[in-house]
Amino acid sequence: MHYKILGRTGLRVSIIGYGGAVLGIPYYLAREDTTDPAIQSMYTAAIERALELGINYFDTAPGYGNGVSETILGNALSTYRDRIFLTSKVTCSGTPDAIQESIEQSLRRLKTDYLDVLQFHGGYFNDREADDILNGGRLERLEQLRDSGKIRFIGITSEVPTGALERLLVTNRFDVLQICYNLTNQLACDHSRQCRGIVALAEQHHIGVVTMRTATSSFLQKLLIREFGDAISVEAVTRMCINYVLSTPEIDVALVGMRNRREVELNAALADDVQVRYDLDELHNRFHHR
Repeated sequence: MHYKILGRTGLRVSIIGYGGAVLGIPYYLAREDTTDPAIQSMYTAAIERALELGINYFDTAPGYGNGVSETILGNALSTYRDRIFLTSKVTCSGTPDAIQESIEQSLRRLKTDYLDVLQFHGGYFNDREADDILNGGRLERLEQLRDSGKIRFIGITSEVPTGALERLLVTNRFDVLQICYNLTNQLACDHSRQCRGIVALAEQHHIGVVTMRTATSSFLQKLLIREFGDAISVEAVTRMCINYVLSTPEIDVALVGMRNRREVELNAALADDVQVRYDLDELHNRFHHR
């Protein structure tokens, strides 16, 4: 497994991270009931295999199945706490006291007394939401929890870059940005000439960068299957998508949802195989040399 330093946190993190949404949300991207004990046993075996192969960054949220994802990860990882980095999330709305109670519940489900990264769980940030976070006591409460040892670092997640998100990042009060970035959605890091956008801004401020929807949440796979049918290998397309993100030097961790041991083993092998990385400058070059 290859590792990077997650911005100014100093955490040495695996370049493939374990995305926890698939562990908790029922029937999310697959026909699986995440509350079924047999399914949960399969998930646990996959998590344990990820540990064996060097994956050490695990991301979840209380909203992933109303705590189911956190519970599965807590049961699987509690005895390995000193070897891993656990990250979870909290809603951007609600009072500071409600936010703290949500974090306390996450800690209980994850069977730990601290989180390595706690993130505001956002989608599309507007100016009002940014003002609420900065001036409504929400961010201040996370900083208090950080100072008390319940949180090590503070992060924020977003589906898309916005001016309001930029406002939040330039305060230098956030240590990690989790952003949607993949082969079909490159707005966060436009590499057509050089990395521009919110990822470049985060890098300037020494903020660690983690990607969500690394494999397009099956969008590209479904589109290609609809167009070309059985001629498409879903496994090959997924590998291409993950490899594209791993080939982006500004990205520290590419989160991937993994359900079984085979998926873990394929993704860990891809993380190890640096020879297959894409040259993004070459891919984007539109000119032919004489």
